Amino acid sequence: MKNSVFHIVRVGTAITFLWVGVLILQDPENWGGLIRPWALGLLPIPIAEAMIGTAILDIVVGFFLLVDKGTFIFSAIAFFHLVIVLTVVGIDTITVRDIGLASSALALAVGSRRSFTKHNDKILA
Repeated sequence: MKNSVFHIVRVGTAITFLWVGVLILQDPENWGGLIRPWALGLLPIPIAEAMIGTAILDIVVGFFLLVDKGTFIFSAIAFFHLVIVLTVVGIDTITVRDIGLASSALALAVGSRRSFTKHNDKILA
């Protein structure tokens, strides 16, 4: 059984992802303005569409973390997503907080890994 600290971090991380996803959906072009020019050149689709996809990813991650389903997978996705965000946006006065959020996501992945492997062992047996 997971302890209360795990659940506090899980719910806090989930709410943050849900909230940011909604904020991005409200103004995807503004959020796209944070991306560095070199990264924009790599996008095969318009920035607004890419940001809407990002918002949907954030909302899906937040939802599954909130309901505590697939916590290992979705916290790992959250961690790698935030590493990409920090890479394409850079570390500044806004994204410096993403370091803490990425750390929370990584902690959730590590903390839920054991139950994930136990579950898969049962399926494979």
